[in-house]
Order: sequence, then C-alpha cells, then structure tokens
Amino acid sequence: MDDPVRFEVQPAYRFEGQKTKIKAPKEIAYFSYDDERKYHPDCSSLSYYYPPPIPPEGIDLSKGFEKFHQLDDSNDEHLDSLLRTIMDLEKKDGHMCEADVVTWRGMMTKIVTAPYDKFSEFEMNATKFQVINEGSGRFIEEHHIRRDEERNGLRHNGYSGNRFPPEMMSYWVAGYKFETLSVIPNIWDAVSRDTIEGRDEEVVNNYSQYCSVVRTAIGDNSLVIGGEVDAVWDEKPEDADRAINWVELKTTEIFPPNDDRALLKFERKLLRMWAQSFLLNVPRLVIGFRDSGGRLHQIKELETQRIPGIVKRKETIRRQPCPWDAFGCLKFADDVLCWLRREIGEGIWRIRKRKGEGHIELLKLTEEGPGRVLSEEFVQWRRSDEFRSMQQTAAMQ
Repeated sequence: MDDPVRFEVQPAYRFEGQKTKIKAPKEIAYFSYDDERKYHPDCSSLSYYYPPPIPPEGIDLSKGFEKFHQLDDSNDEHLDSLLRTIMDLEKKDGHMCEADVVTWRGMMTKIVTAPYDKFSEFEMNATKFQVINEGSGRFIEEHHIRRDEERNGLRHNGYSGNRFPPEMMSYWVAGYKFETLSVIPNIWDAVSRDTIEGRDEEVVNNYSQYCSVVRTAIGDNSLVIGGEVDAVWDEKPEDADRAINWVELKTTEIFPPNDDRALLKFERKLLRMWAQSFLLNVPRLVIGFRDSGGRLHQIKELETQRIPGIVKRKETIRRQPCPWDAFGCLKFADDVLCWLRREIGEGIWRIRKRKGEGHIELLKLTEEGPGRVLSEEFVQWRRSDEFRSMQQTAAMQ
C-alpha cells in the first residue's frame, strides 16, 4: 500500500467568494425499489406530497415503531442498482453514458459539505474504468464496513441522556414516520379518502424507494449521480425537458426563535439539507418540526435555492460569522473532484476523511481493479461485443 496523498480541506475560507459553473442536474433515468427491496426499472415507487393535518396536540412520530418494516442494509449494495440503470440507458439510447465521476448522491453530499461540517468523516472506495478522455471514468462508492461502524457509534453515543430508546429516536429523527404521513401513492384525485386519512395507521417501511439518476456538472467535472427522491409536489411531467417539482422531506427539533445557539445548530443542519437537494435539483425542502418527545407540531417549506441566502441574512442580524457558504462548498467540490480524477489511476483506491482532521487522504489499496466497486454484470456489459458494436455505430452517426 502506497503512502496516502492529501487534499487540504481547511481553511475553508480560501474556497469562498469564487463562483463555480454548475450544470443543472437533469434526470436521465430512474428506478424503484419495492416493499421487498426488489429492483424495478420504472417509477412504481414514486410518491406524491400531500401534507397531513396537524391537530393542536401534534402527531406522535413514534406511533407504529413496533411494526416498523426496517431495511437490513448490512448487505453492501455497492453501485449495483445505479450501474444496472446506466446499462439499461445505454442499451436504450445506443451510446455510452459518459461521465468523469459516477457515484451516489450521498457520497457527493459528504464531499460538498466537508469544509463546513466539523464532525464529518467518511471512507469511500474508487476505481478507474474505461476512460474515454483524460480524467473520466471514475466510479466512487461508500466503504460499507466503515459506514456500519459510524452508525453503530451513533446508536450508542448519539442519543445518550434521552428518555427514549435510540432505535425509536432514530425512527422519528430519520423522518420515516413523517415521510409516511406526508405522501400518497398517486396524484390526489386518484387516491381514496380512506388511504389519505389512514396514513397514521400505515406500517412504516423504508424498503421502498424511488431513485432518480441525473447528469450534472460541478466546475470541470461531469457527473452522473443516483439518489432517492422522497416525493413529487404535483406530478412528474412526461416531457423530459421540463423541470420536476421534487420534494425533500426532513424533520428537526423545534427551537425558540430567540435562541441563537439553537438557530445556529439548525443552520448547520440546513447545510446538509441544502446539499442533498441541490445535487438532484430538488427545488423544495419540507421540514417537519417536532418536540423533544417526538411529536410533530409544524411543517414549513423552504425553496432550496433560497437557503444559502437565508443563512447569510441571519449572519447579518446576529453579527456573527456565517456557519457555511454555498459558493465555498461548490468551489471545494470542484477542486476535490479535479484532484481525485488526477490522482486515481488503475486499481482500487480509498478516499478517507477522519473526524476532526483538516484534510482528505487518498491511498491505493490494490494494483488491479475494478474489484467489487463495479458489478460483474456492468463490467461484462462494457467489455462485450454488443457494447463495442454499439459504440462503433454511435461514432459513425
């Protein structure tokens, strides 16, 4: 194993004030997981936003916890479903889906927010495969073992001192119940009143997901990113060139409006919420505000593009430094991606940031790749005679 190379994250201010060219994320494909976590190349798990009425006493977000149908994600899914969707897209369009970087939205969120997230830590695996031009063909996945270690630590330490079991708190902190309360399976006039009014009794299930695959660019880096989308505001347009009114659903704890410390904590949470929404071009964030006992009392809507400005205005009012800067996040992401593309060669690589450290490390794990970062099905497809013939045909057109 070679000595790691480093990219300095701090000081973050050196990335601020510099505009980075952005190509708006556009959906190029999608897929669904059903209630049994089976893959479907369709939009069968698409949900539609329809907020619940909130009574004066609030809604108990712990209700139904004992029946929660929780996904056991100890099985590493790698990039498999994303790559499968890319394969189907290539066969349909008749040409290669090219990008400098292919990854999940979660990996890009960690990178985008790293300069301002003091507690950030991550490990990712990366490989280089079928480079079309210099710097392209990098695939990045989460290092599954490290992720599980972080989650176990959060379960044991993250909710200490609370009167509720950590599993129950995770149930409503993660927003599983809130999402079930806030969505319906079809457009409003196609859903029965019983279904709408019975959502509080519905068994919560986090197996089912609709995942959007988008093409975007940050600076000089072209990206194909896959990620879950919670719901659509109205309905998904049939015209692929029209913007989709996606909705990102989140929960957070209520805080007094004059509590500057609590407000600062909320603004730091907004960093991750903004980044997640920005990366998939989700225009609206819906936040459910709950009390310390897990009861939902209020729902607020925020436009994704306005969140950085809201945080900036609060800085002026408080006369304190802004906790994060959107321009700094995007410039940092641009520079890190360019660095990764330069450094990642053949083999399998580890991208690592430890908590409290002001740098990202990159080290080579093996001389040969792509290993398990890429599915065997995807590798075989890209090396097949059918793929080569398709590329030759596309080149002549």
